[in-house]
Amino acid sequence: MKRRDFLKLGGLSALTMLFGQYGAAHAAAKNSATLQPMETHSIGRRVDLHAHAILPSYMSGMEELGIDPVAEEGYPVPQWSVEAHLKFMADSGIDYSVLSLPTPHIYRGDDKLSCRIARSINEEMAGICRDHPDKFGFVATLPTPDVRGSLEEIAYGIDELGALGVKVPSNSNGIYLGDPSMDEIFAELDRRVALVILHPSPAGAVPREGVVTGRVMALFEYPTDTTRAVLNLMAHGTLERFTRIRLVVPHVGSFLPYMSSRASAMFRLLATRGLMEPVSIETSLKNLYYDLAGDPMPDAMDILLKITDESHLVYGSDYPYVPAPILLKKKEALDRELANRRWMGKIYTENAATLLQEKQRL
Repeated sequence: MKRRDFLKLGGLSALTMLFGQYGAAHAAAKNSATLQPMETHSIGRRVDLHAHAILPSYMSGMEELGIDPVAEEGYPVPQWSVEAHLKFMADSGIDYSVLSLPTPHIYRGDDKLSCRIARSINEEMAGICRDHPDKFGFVATLPTPDVRGSLEEIAYGIDELGALGVKVPSNSNGIYLGDPSMDEIFAELDRRVALVILHPSPAGAVPREGVVTGRVMALFEYPTDTTRAVLNLMAHGTLERFTRIRLVVPHVGSFLPYMSSRASAMFRLLATRGLMEPVSIETSLKNLYYDLAGDPMPDAMDILLKITDESHLVYGSDYPYVPAPILLKKKEALDRELANRRWMGKIYTENAATLLQEKQRL
């Protein structure tokens, strides 16, 4: 058996173990004569689709690229280890985490260097997942905006290393998702019906002096840049042309719920003036998935539901960028709300299964 076939088989077996239990639990619940008033915590295997691994290959890559992540982010790089992550998962009731690279992105204009760093990160990430196949999967890091290198890493990451999909930054050294120069990358991801996890990356120029939003990126610039990237994908028709991609937007949709009406009206106005092609924001928004990393309770999730429905929501912790004790308290509040709505199985298991089991079609 070839190595890549073995990895695929192992990945599919892990997914079967992961989601097969949900079917049994769901069937038992349907056949039970006694209905519980709220969903219990026993339904399904819970998946975290927004979790990071801070790897030695990433930190050494930052050094080679000349990037100081603390200075760029305005936030200390957290400590991470497999053991600490597994403990967080056990404490929070998470069964499976999809690991992705955090920000800053690994590109500063040198294609060859970024490709080498991406390869090193993906191989290290794959090794962790091979050691813990029932606990961790990963999405491959791409050296965007380099097209050739990204296409090579899509193939190597998914076909050889068993990646579940890819991670893309909102912008790569100032080139945003939706830029026509990256259409070939999106065409290949569409061909593969790929899981694509979007993560914010700081804009190239923000006011940093005397303004807190420009000093601490996570406060304002991250949701802003995520929103900017998704609007750019829509404005260029990328999401309407590549409809088979399973794109996950982070942080409770960022500012998209607030921007949807204004952007829809502006796009129509621009189209009537011949400044862009007509696009349907409403259709694109409904095809996206949204993770609940951040602060979904008490208000943000309800606002997000103005542009989508519960079948497109997935859980995300953002571990380890938020300390575990804080995450546990946030998750308790979210769990109470999901249990009241009888959405526990849907958010933690069913919707994740829809995304992850697409790998079987690659």
